[in-house]
Amino acid sequence: MTATAPKAITLGDPIPWFRANHIGTGKPELDIHVSAGRWILLAFVGSLDQPRAQATVSTLVQQAASFTDDHLIIYIVLSRPPENPLALLSLSGPVLKFIADYDGAIGAHYGANEQPRTIALDPMLRAIADITWDHPDGHDSVVSGLLHGLPSVDNSAGVPMTAPALIVPRVFDFPLCELLVNLYEKVGGADSGFMVDHDGKTATVAVHSKKRRQDMIIALPELRERIRERIVTRLLPAIELYFQYRATRMDRYIVSCYDSEIGGFFHRHRDNLNAGAEHRRFAVSLNLNSAYEGCDLIFPEFGRRTYRAPAGGAIVFSCGALHEVTAIRKGKRYAFIPFLYSETEAQKRLENNARLHAGEIPYHADQDRLYPEK
Repeated sequence: MTATAPKAITLGDPIPWFRANHIGTGKPELDIHVSAGRWILLAFVGSLDQPRAQATVSTLVQQAASFTDDHLIIYIVLSRPPENPLALLSLSGPVLKFIADYDGAIGAHYGANEQPRTIALDPMLRAIADITWDHPDGHDSVVSGLLHGLPSVDNSAGVPMTAPALIVPRVFDFPLCELLVNLYEKVGGADSGFMVDHDGKTATVAVHSKKRRQDMIIALPELRERIRERIVTRLLPAIELYFQYRATRMDRYIVSCYDSEIGGFFHRHRDNLNAGAEHRRFAVSLNLNSAYEGCDLIFPEFGRRTYRAPAGGAIVFSCGALHEVTAIRKGKRYAFIPFLYSETEAQKRLENNARLHAGEIPYHADQDRLYPEK
């Protein structure tokens, strides 16, 4: 963010995404987009040296005790470092957190550098309230009334919400599903990480507090061809019809396993936000079995409803959609989980080779074709 950004928000508009450091918790950066799917308060209180800021923080701490973090997150934004950051640790928790804006870059987007205020966001990260400290009805009182009037996330729109996800049954036949599951059981999988950007470079990391899954790469050419043919003939026509998108390439041939014995899950994330993943347009989650409990998809911006494809069927959704895989409670879930993209994105992926960490495998122009040249 820059100092030339607008110094106000317009209610109803989506807010700009930002990163910020947590204060007092010792945790890494906050990406505000990952907090979507809950009501959010951004409380710009300035400096805790001021008695007014201390009083507002005290009120918000009391309010936070009445909520859970799947309903509400309160971020108290400080413009100056606190005298004792560790003292904030006892006040922080799942619902309430302190973040730093010492250069004023975040506050500049909300008019908060000119006057402290609280901004309320809906689960899709759109501003719904702008409550200044000089509000005629009293800032803290108005905030309190707002919080206790918020409906559940499932009712945030006033009507039932459904994620823009397409379920296509019967993409893989049962013999192919069984073959892939048996192959995984014979070969086994390796711990699966995820990509992050650090110092301008994309690298794969494994953090078990965010993801626990094992993956097996499908290397046999004949099997990859069998899979490709099913995707082309049974899945792509539905994507082109209902999403108006013609995919020509598929990133990854893997069988993934979420195992209840080790606690498989994948924390909320988006699939296309770093250089190694910018080419991805649609994610495919194709179930190979059904004898498991838990391990369903949730799209938090659209409520807490769960989604599951039948065995042999696929769920297709935009890689920009925030989603999570809930913890598996019983058994194992096996899935084929590729990403789809087109020739335009293939060119972008080639360009992004320069932004990959030295340990990552570079992309080649002839990779991933769904319609191989004769």
